[in-house]
Amino acid sequence: MARSSDRSSLGRAAPETAVRGFVPPQSDAERMLMRHAEDLAFAAQTRGIARYSAFLSDREQALCQAAMNRAGCACYTFDGGWPGAERRVLCIEPEGCFGGRPVVCVRICCRLAAGAAAPQHKDYLGSLTGLELRREGLCDIVLPPDEPGTAYVFALEPAARLIVRELREVGHAGAQAEQLAPEQLPQFPEQKRRLCTATVSSLRLDAVLAAMLKCSRGMAAELISAGRVEINHVAAVSGSAPVYAQDIFTVRGKGRFQLTQLPGKSKKDRQIIEYFQF
Repeated sequence: MARSSDRSSLGRAAPETAVRGFVPPQSDAERMLMRHAEDLAFAAQTRGIARYSAFLSDREQALCQAAMNRAGCACYTFDGGWPGAERRVLCIEPEGCFGGRPVVCVRICCRLAAGAAAPQHKDYLGSLTGLELRREGLCDIVLPPDEPGTAYVFALEPAARLIVRELREVGHAGAQAEQLAPEQLPQFPEQKRRLCTATVSSLRLDAVLAAMLKCSRGMAAELISAGRVEINHVAAVSGSAPVYAQDIFTVRGKGRFQLTQLPGKSKKDRQIIEYFQF
């Protein structure tokens, strides 16, 4: 198991914290994704041309990174169009090739009637899915709090062209979309998360999940056995499974959480955890 260490702001060495290693592909779909990534790497390196994937979840990015290592490819990055992106595109760009910008930004401006509420995230998403865009072609929808009625959509270039050409309404408001040049992108403020702390008897999945959901360990175990829990987009099969810092927990019907830090032990020798809900 890989380990990492850091130093606190007081200059004292923090205790080593175990981190989760690579989880091999768990399904035919994941194995096909890795083969597809290797095919992209082979084409890029043998022909000297750039190759790009669709948008990938963090789990899919981990699989593609493993595929790049297996293919001996080092000329790759992941790009989501802006620093806060979770879903990103695999960009394989051999040295000397002419790389493009697979992820572009579309600004959508809504014409709001006097006193009307600005469209919400679900309104923009509904209007975009109404254009029959595939999920793989869309990334984030960013709604700056200081620009009511304006959204920035990050998408693959073909999807961006369709949005600009076809989108005319969001919710009950008229809308106009335009593709932005890279230099036109605003500086989005870093999203602030409300960090929570709790103590657990051990770093077992059922104990940590119970603390995050504020429920009993028995209820957490029932969610796991019902197949409603994923760790880093991989289905959890046992409540006794160990958890690690930076793990992301998806609980169907309850939400998504990330375990950010393991600060140490309490006075009662219980493990302290730090986490937030997305």
